[in-house]
Amino acid sequence: MTGDIFLRPKEARRIHVLEQVATGKLTACEAAELLGLSLRQIFRLKAGFAREGLAALAHKNRGRPPKHAVPQSVKELVSMLATGDYKGASLVQMAELLQKNNGLSLSPKTVGRIIKKAGISNPHSHRSAKKRRTRTRKSQEGMMAQCDASPFAWLEKRGPALYLHGAIDDATSKVLGLHFRPSEDTIGYLNMLHQMVTNFGIPQSLYSDRHTIFFSPKADKLSVEEQLQGYKVPLTRFGKVLEELGINQIKARSPQAKGRIERLWGTLQSRLMVELRLAAISSMDEANEFLPRFIDRYNGQFSVKAADPTPAFIKKPTGNAINNLICLKDERLADRGSAVSFLGKQYQLLDTCSKTALLRFQAKVAILTHLDGSRSALYERKTYSLKEIPKPEKVRSESTIAKNTGQISKARRAHKPGPDHPWIHRF
Repeated sequence: MTGDIFLRPKEARRIHVLEQVATGKLTACEAAELLGLSLRQIFRLKAGFAREGLAALAHKNRGRPPKHAVPQSVKELVSMLATGDYKGASLVQMAELLQKNNGLSLSPKTVGRIIKKAGISNPHSHRSAKKRRTRTRKSQEGMMAQCDASPFAWLEKRGPALYLHGAIDDATSKVLGLHFRPSEDTIGYLNMLHQMVTNFGIPQSLYSDRHTIFFSPKADKLSVEEQLQGYKVPLTRFGKVLEELGINQIKARSPQAKGRIERLWGTLQSRLMVELRLAAISSMDEANEFLPRFIDRYNGQFSVKAADPTPAFIKKPTGNAINNLICLKDERLADRGSAVSFLGKQYQLLDTCSKTALLRFQAKVAILTHLDGSRSALYERKTYSLKEIPKPEKVRSESTIAKNTGQISKARRAHKPGPDHPWIHRF
């Protein structure tokens, strides 16, 4: 019988102590202290161990069904009704029907466990909320910035619905940049990034959602094997700007992960909307001009101190370099005449002395579209202005004009042989 008894770690420890008590290596008082039992309990266990062996240490209810367990016949009845007469009922309603019609007093949770174990799905069962862990703030200002865009009727009925692009510092909750746009786009995020770099510096990382502005949709389709083999997807236009600035992109898997920027929208949708109304602002341009003053007031009232007062922002580029970094870039190849084509027009590159730059054939030239709408070119790390080359007008002959206007005379039209021509009936 003792060979069939399965001992748990607690019971095995009791056996070890009782064996030492039986051989005289430990006293009953020492055994009681080690096992956390009374002296009387030690004597009872010692006597039972001497009389029954290992079976005396096992709980007497082991192997017996619990007193309050639901009988198997009741489980089968509940499963049958859940797929029959009570199909589609919620767990609460099913428990009420079982009590009313079948005289079974079961809680909704018990009913749910029974039908779940039987493999029966219930349309009213809800997925339990995910457990999340609160992430502590970064220790230094500039270590990480969270960014997003919020569509809202910021101007109420005075103007169009706009998207507010914004960024907030993770350590201090400072608003680093805000910019309005008609839609969520790359230009809006570039303006927000330009404000951040100009006023504070370059952050070490940027935390965003998985929008295609930040990450290519092909990135999630790469398998683990392809990633290990070094396969990469092309960066987005915004991603290329972040790479040149040395900003690490971090992808958020849920809105809760970037909760600081999400909570900022809730605050701004009440405070900023009221201030725009009081300032009688009704256009996007006026709203963008108002934002810098609002940001200063907001940061002075709601920002907190970082654990480490030393900022972690990287020093911003000097001179005009920031405008050449934070912009839209399009690569073009030079033709044999030292010119490039862009949006259906031909351009030549002019240096600071207004001289035309000579380009190698098929040389790569980056056309920069700046945030103010102006354009320049970048070639071999030098910036050039663009000069449009007017295209010569095509000379149109009288026959071409007549053809386009439908005025071709019948005498000049091509002769069409008749059906009785000998070439047609040659074969």
